[in-house]
Amino acid sequence: MLSGCRTSKSLSKIDTIDDNYRVFYQIFVGSFSDSNNDGIGDLRGIINRIDYLNDGNIDSEDSLHVQGIWLSPIFSSPSYHKYDVNDYYTIDEQFGTMDDLKELIDKAHQRNVKVILDLVINHTSTNHEWFKAFVKAHQDNAVNSYYYDFYSYVKDGEQKPNTAYHQIPGTNDYYECNFSEEMPELNYDNWDVRNAVVDIAKYYLDMGIDGFRFDAGKYIYYGDNTKSVAFWDWYMKELKKMKPDVYTVCEVWSSDNETIEYIKALNCFNFTSAMTEGIIASTAKGNSINFYTNYIESYLNKIHASRSDAMYIPFIANHDTDRAAGYLNVTDKYMYMGANLYILCSGSPFIYYGEEIGMKGTRGAANTDANRRLAMLWGDGDSVSDPEGSSFSASKQVNGTVSEQLKNSDSLLHYYNRLIKFRNSYPEIARGEYTKLSTSSSYLGGFSIDYEGSTTYLLHNVSLEEISVEIDLQDITVTDSIGQGTASYKDGILTVSGQTSVVLK
Repeated sequence: MLSGCRTSKSLSKIDTIDDNYRVFYQIFVGSFSDSNNDGIGDLRGIINRIDYLNDGNIDSEDSLHVQGIWLSPIFSSPSYHKYDVNDYYTIDEQFGTMDDLKELIDKAHQRNVKVILDLVINHTSTNHEWFKAFVKAHQDNAVNSYYYDFYSYVKDGEQKPNTAYHQIPGTNDYYECNFSEEMPELNYDNWDVRNAVVDIAKYYLDMGIDGFRFDAGKYIYYGDNTKSVAFWDWYMKELKKMKPDVYTVCEVWSSDNETIEYIKALNCFNFTSAMTEGIIASTAKGNSINFYTNYIESYLNKIHASRSDAMYIPFIANHDTDRAAGYLNVTDKYMYMGANLYILCSGSPFIYYGEEIGMKGTRGAANTDANRRLAMLWGDGDSVSDPEGSSFSASKQVNGTVSEQLKNSDSLLHYYNRLIKFRNSYPEIARGEYTKLSTSSSYLGGFSIDYEGSTTYLLHNVSLEEISVEIDLQDITVTDSIGQGTASYKDGILTVSGQTSVVLK
């Protein structure tokens, strides 16, 4: 019986694999780390913390070992969240400079870490020069202007139901703006717009960026999934001409049936697994493992039928949701089990900054997403501050800071360190073909995983108690376990401690 991780030799092999089956870390840039004492997180702050994310030492106990970083929007913008872009070719001055971005890319690549940008191309800010020219063209009735059709608009009386519009001052025309009147939506029937967003992507891919997270995927042609999917299919083909292995993931916040339409074109986040009532949280809190395993097998089959190289992209929380430690109690180890369920799974999981230390944050009665995007709790004097509009009480942050948890080998932070190393030591976990594996217990189950001609078994005990079951598998041994206890296999009986995951070969 073994517990913990495999040898550094096997980890070295995985560390050199250059593909997209990676654990990503989402950074809300303005809330992560402040390098110049203005209270706002910036790119230089991330550079200063790069060793915390991945220090290049596969044996390190003080680094998370993530292999990818997703940066929230960093382009010039009037808002704290930057999802309303003024200029795609300018880094917001609060966050730093283009040279800072280039340095971050270089340092990440030295550690085999990919960097993806949050590329918001459904809409821009009303301060964007494109929109200003669009408004002027309509006010001047300059129908031949290059910018006249740059944004989606209708004449008065032509508004579609369930779609938001705002009047262009001095005209009878209304531009589409489903998120806010300050966020006008681009017109992708205009090939000049399409070419413009290809040029943006090329600029950053040429710089060394590894790919993009796309915001609001189904809003490209809101209410018309067929046209939106066709756009993403076209756009992905353009990106792959420039970078065949470009990493992309799209936000399509919807049911699986709708999301899978988009997966025909590109990978999408899985929202069914995430959040308070998601499959991961409910299973981690001790509900039947069978619901989880049935869902994962079914979902993987569906996305691979849609596109053979599609990936499962799980997460438990992000910048638009309440933080996971609010519903997965750290003290009861539910956060630990939840992490096992989604990080030890197929595809490419995403960790939300601060999740690894059990940060809390909920929209609550204040009804503001700023409460979900609070300052990272470093505990070492970092001057980064909570974003404007936040109201979440600091007294509710009960799980400790990075500095405190680094000193405690049993902390959630150290557990995430061990868990990611555990995953990295088994390439089949991310890349193999999954088949659900049931046992006589409703709380102990998992998968057989076929990869490169061999089969591995991954099982989870989501209960609080040790479980023993008889399993009919020939010539196998327990290779590893991770969680709150240990695992053993003898004479056909598998015994797994509560809240523990086990690998058998």
